[in-house]
Amino acid sequence: QVQLVESGGGLVQAGGSLRLSCAASGSIFSINAMGWYRQAPGKRRELVASIPSGGSTDYADSVKGRFTISRDNAKNTVYLQMNSLKPEDTAVYYCHARVVLTTSKYQYLYWGQGTQVTVSS
Repeated sequence: QVQLVESGGGLVQAGGSLRLSCAASGSIFSINAMGWYRQAPGKRRELVASIPSGGSTDYADSVKGRFTISRDNAKNTVYLQMNSLKPEDTAVYYCHARVVLTTSKYQYLYWGQGTQVTVSS
């Protein structure tokens, strides 16, 4: 019904930058919150940043001042600009979206397939 396709991951040196994108498509009536989680090997998945359809953004303390989340509602796309990357940012990054479908009044949570971000020291 809804697909989230991520792009922009890769390998970068410490101090470098990457920009992740996540485009949602399918039977979308509206999208409420969108955001990014990450999961490093042996660790739990953690929230990186989120952005509602309106209102203020939210960031994990570990990325505040370095990462910026934004969205283009016309394109159903969320972005994560990551600057001053550190080796501890290495993880698989997953986007998520809370979507109201055209066929239902209810909100459903969808996930992308994940994109690898590796920061070398």
